[in-house]
Amino acid sequence: MTVRIGCAGWSIPKAHAAAFPAEGSTLERYAQVFDCVEINSSFYRPHRPATWRRWADSVPADFRFAAKMPKAISHACRLRSCDGLVSGFLDQVGELGNKLGWLLLQLPPSLVFDASVALPFFERLREGYDGALACEPRHASWFTAAVDQALRGLSISRVAADPAPVPRAALPGGDRLRIYLRLHGSPRTYYDAYASEALERVARRLRRAPHAWCIFDNTTLGHATANALDLKRMLDSL
Repeated sequence: MTVRIGCAGWSIPKAHAAAFPAEGSTLERYAQVFDCVEINSSFYRPHRPATWRRWADSVPADFRFAAKMPKAISHACRLRSCDGLVSGFLDQVGELGNKLGWLLLQLPPSLVFDASVALPFFERLREGYDGALACEPRHASWFTAAVDQALRGLSISRVAADPAPVPRAALPGGDRLRIYLRLHGSPRTYYDAYASEALERVARRLRRAPHAWCIFDNTTLGHATANALDLKRMLDSL
């Protein structure tokens, strides 16, 4: 069983700086406390090969990155006619070597599931990448038994998200052997912290999974760091 806990990005709020080493770059300090991180900047812009290599070289051997796929693929192309963009992104993240833990594909809320588009896209993606892959759909059409079965057949994990756009989105789907939780803050997305009771429920869920990641994305006011530290302590005490 492998459980990893981290944040969307590796910023260290001043209020929690004492929990991290004082020396080193921000990523180096972060990686001494947490064992994973989600790279969100790749959603907005490409990075040079040297940047990816520097990140990989800055962290311990057992640290892992999740890389968010570009919005040019998910939002602009909407999974259509984007083979060149996908291969370019795979070349970029390949610079992380074995420190690449997941690819994350977040879909726009308006993207309806269309088997004739989504399944060929995922099949082509799988031709170039056979590692852990998480998809975060946000349209209700993705949350059916048929879609869940199709994702499972491609070893794709459907993100368990909070807040959930539809009730079923709160639960992991697709590949149940590898689950990926993205906790965005609730009730105010990106802003609010999670109470201890909510974190305890998350801890129990993580303990039941063979391979699980939990990423806190309530970063606006620094609560992601505090919640991740608290959840890590809870799991260590179980």
